[in-house]
Amino acid sequence: MVITVGVGDLKISNNPKDVIITHALGSCIGITVYDPEVKVGGMLHYMLPESTLDRTKAKKSPFMFADTGIPILFRSCYKLGAVKRRMIVKVAGGSSIMDDSGFFNIGKRNYAALRKILWRNNVLIKSEDIGGNGNRTVRLYISHGGVEVKASNKGYRPI
Repeated sequence: MVITVGVGDLKISNNPKDVIITHALGSCIGITVYDPEVKVGGMLHYMLPESTLDRTKAKKSPFMFADTGIPILFRSCYKLGAVKRRMIVKVAGGSSIMDDSGFFNIGKRNYAALRKILWRNNVLIKSEDIGGNGNRTVRLYISHGGVEVKASNKGYRPI
């Protein structure tokens, strides 16, 4: 079954028949995590780096922010039997959409927040497709943990 992750959303699964997908990753970041031993995976599509930008919105929609969404992603997978040291992390997004001047740098700030959170928690990124100025679609296969990215006007490719 195809499980769609919306903007500011998170989904997890332990069903090998599931494929988790998100669309329209511009300056947003899509982070996937996968434990190959128990075949548990999840995906978060977050929009902004820090919940301190809007505490009220963060309480209502914690998946919109890196600092609130990423910990929930990991904890949700742990509840299905995943173990941190086995988890494979892959990320995509962080483009400079409609920000050619680099004034806002949302994509770069989103990526920096991700790196900081993972570093503090001793988690490494296995592979990534970050930056540029196009949109991406990402899918995670629960059966084997493969992650594919489709960039604007191109086909899917593994990362």
